[in-house]
Amino acid sequence: MTPAPRRPRADAVRNRARLLAVAEEVFGEKGTSASTEEIAKAAGVGIGTVFRHFPTKESLLEAVFVEHLRGVAERARAHGEAPDAGEAFRTFFRDAVSAAPRKVALADALTAVGVDVRSASADVTRELADALTTLLNRAQAAGAVRPDLGMPDLQALLIGATRAAERLAGDPEGSARALEVVLDGMRPATHR
Repeated sequence: MTPAPRRPRADAVRNRARLLAVAEEVFGEKGTSASTEEIAKAAGVGIGTVFRHFPTKESLLEAVFVEHLRGVAERARAHGEAPDAGEAFRTFFRDAVSAAPRKVALADALTAVGVDVRSASADVTRELADALTTLLNRAQAAGAVRPDLGMPDLQALLIGATRAAERLAGDPEGSARALEVVLDGMRPATHR
């Protein structure tokens, strides 16, 4: 009989979670060229702890990327349960657009070192798609989003709004205005 795999110790689970949170912060502030030593120092752990959890910087980047997407999926699920489905949809869309540059930077860094981002994030991408579908369906049922908008449309609009925000990065008012134009375009014709 094969013994059941041991569960990680509670402190190891906490250390891993802390490393991921700190690494996302550090990569967000300093870019993906930040060193694992900087991350260890910011997390208050030794470099050995970092490498015990993540044997390479690439494995750390990949874990941060997947955890970032998992957080987006969790926020989408939470918004999908909010009482005002229309406002929850718009709030999530705004938040997703503002968080996208960090996701793009992580994905680009992973791609640059040869990681297949799609396969690395396949499971969490399905979770996110399910949560987004619920969020969209509830907003449509509430009459806050046009009924002909499908998931491919929503994904394209998220990408487009993100690109617009990147292009207008030096103009916060212009960026906010462009985002509101996209959100207005998703409302049913009777609400525009």
